[in-house]
Amino acid sequence: MQTPQIRDLWCWCLSGILLALIPNPSQVQAASDSLLSQTRGLQFLEDIQNAISSLAENVTPTVVNVSPIRSFGQTKNLPRQPRPNTPGSGSGVIIHEDGYIVTNNHVVGAGFEAEIRLSDRTTLMAEVVGRDPDTDLALLRVQVDRKLAAAKFGDSNQVKVGQWVLAVGNPFGLDRTVTLGVVSGIGRENMNLSRYENFIQTDASINPGNSGGPLFNLRGEVIGINTAIINFAQGIGFAIPSNMADRIVSQLKSGGKVVRGWLGVGIQPLTPELSAKFGVKDGKGILVNEVFEGNPAEIAGIKPGDIITQVGKETLESPNQLSRVVAAFGPGDEVQVQIVRDGQAMTLPVLLGIKKEKPIMTSLPPMQNGIDLGIDVSPITDDLADHFKIKDQEGILVTKVGRQSIAYSEGLREGDVIKEVNRAEVPTLSHFRDALENVRPGETVLLRILREGRAFFVVLKPES
Repeated sequence: MQTPQIRDLWCWCLSGILLALIPNPSQVQAASDSLLSQTRGLQFLEDIQNAISSLAENVTPTVVNVSPIRSFGQTKNLPRQPRPNTPGSGSGVIIHEDGYIVTNNHVVGAGFEAEIRLSDRTTLMAEVVGRDPDTDLALLRVQVDRKLAAAKFGDSNQVKVGQWVLAVGNPFGLDRTVTLGVVSGIGRENMNLSRYENFIQTDASINPGNSGGPLFNLRGEVIGINTAIINFAQGIGFAIPSNMADRIVSQLKSGGKVVRGWLGVGIQPLTPELSAKFGVKDGKGILVNEVFEGNPAEIAGIKPGDIITQVGKETLESPNQLSRVVAAFGPGDEVQVQIVRDGQAMTLPVLLGIKKEKPIMTSLPPMQNGIDLGIDVSPITDDLADHFKIKDQEGILVTKVGRQSIAYSEGLREGDVIKEVNRAEVPTLSHFRDALENVRPGETVLLRILREGRAFFVVLKPES
């Protein structure tokens, strides 16, 4: 029989064991909160993952593979061939269910057609509706009997550094590759990639073959067209802002070309030393060093030595920015241009014009023997060499090719350089004429053509 002392000792030991086995309420609550927090954190990450996966699933059908058509030496009887290293020559994004596609100009090159492969692996031929080398954009269209999945442009003015973006393209032939990243910077210029630069920088992986593909925000809107990378760096890619692309595409769609506003001034950066000389305290603005006679700036009263500080609502900090802002307006638009002259600020209304391009088309006078190759040609001037990016200026430039001509069907294109006619060199227009004068009716003409540094021969049968 237990004594009271033994019984009390046993109860004390038992209560200690129970206390050791059963945590107190605060410990139980802490453990419960920790588990709940981990569960919520995991659920949050899974929600993000599911959202990105859903986004990728929704937008990838709008991305296409673009393969420019190779026309070197092609003939009517041979099938057209994409350039080497396809698939994966470039990417594009469908922006309208009727078959309009945006890509880079450098992807399609000088061709008039491109091969398009849709997400369902359907292959179609696309016509180049228009191109704009100054922004490196091109608009294509495929003829379809069904509605295609299409993406919409978002507002690139709302893009913020640090926001998540999704790049989709066909790098190295790997169709519809998706990469996730952030916007690393905005308003990037002076990259020497195009004439009008205002790039979005991103660390979403962009590789060869991504060019022309879309950069999406998390809403699935296109906020940029991927265009370039820095080869010696990782995680530095550039995209053309969607607002710029949208303006260019609208003009290409309606008229096949882009027409920009023109101010008519020569400009240079405003250094601290120049700022002090011209009385600009904050150092912001663009120095006018030349005003072209008869152009909008002169008519409006702008003079050499003026500092342009603002055009419309945009404050200016670089010459590239001024060119881009003015180009965003159309000919005939009136803009308010703020300047500083002799330390005094003033605003001048300017009616923008259109840049007068020097003629680039020179028709060959009719041959006495009635030969017609279906092309217009010209000597290679410095302006033409710059326009067509020609390094070797010896030869005759093809400035126009009739779409229904034998020359077009045999692969000749605008910008080609004719080096020989029937194995005779033609360094001048006179030599070219003489060579054709020797061709008898019914005879064929052998041309040696130089295009993008590569030479090839073409045989034409002139039309009478």
